[in-house]
Amino acid sequence: MGLKILLAGESWTSLGLHLKGFSIYTTGGYEEGGKPLIEALEKEGHAVTYIPNHLVPSQFPNAIDGLSAYDVIVLSDIGADTFLLHPDTLGKSLKRPNTLKVMAEYVANGGGLLMVGGFMSFSGFGGNACYHNTIFADVLPVKMLGHDDRVECPEGINPAIAGDHAILSGTGPAWPHFLGYQRFAAKEGTETLLTADADPFLVVGAYGKGRVGAFASDCSPHWGSPEFVAWEHYPRFWSQLSGWLANKG
Repeated sequence: MGLKILLAGESWTSLGLHLKGFSIYTTGGYEEGGKPLIEALEKEGHAVTYIPNHLVPSQFPNAIDGLSAYDVIVLSDIGADTFLLHPDTLGKSLKRPNTLKVMAEYVANGGGLLMVGGFMSFSGFGGNACYHNTIFADVLPVKMLGHDDRVECPEGINPAIAGDHAILSGTGPAWPHFLGYQRFAAKEGTETLLTADADPFLVVGAYGKGRVGAFASDCSPHWGSPEFVAWEHYPRFWSQLSGWLANKG
């Protein structure tokens, strides 16, 4: 049976500055990185609702009724401030629901939540993702560093299987390489299923009646290598992880 999955993040706008002699000009562009994950989950029969970063303030549900329509929420490369600093709060000083606290309630009531690594996940680049200063410090199955948590691996690093679990069933013993990940520590009472050197790479656990997961690297480039995205078990892994988080696998 297919799941209903809400994916938020995985988008960015780029600004380029070009200097040629006395002349200077700028270029801009918009990109999305969630396509491999979305296509993999849809291939496995799941329905994915995708909300890119810039549409989160206007489209992401900020009440339990809206979130309850989904089996799993996936946050990937989206900082805490994107949820906390709605234009009405930042620009007009108006009170609004704390969407992170709403998500925490959703999980406590039995929902599934996954955070996927990226420059704006966990503590993030320069600590700017800032989830360590939110209720997610309690919700996620890992202890975040509270400062820049990136481990860049341009030479490539292959995760190692650390535990037998249904999430990893059928994916084989050898994983493709990644080009980086985020360092965090597994909380007591959680399960570490993958490691990178001595660091946890995939950690799962519980929060209230729900299930939570932390995947230390990216679902797409740049950290998620082309070899990972093209891996034959890529759809199976994300589907089985989502199924477990939804308590249906």
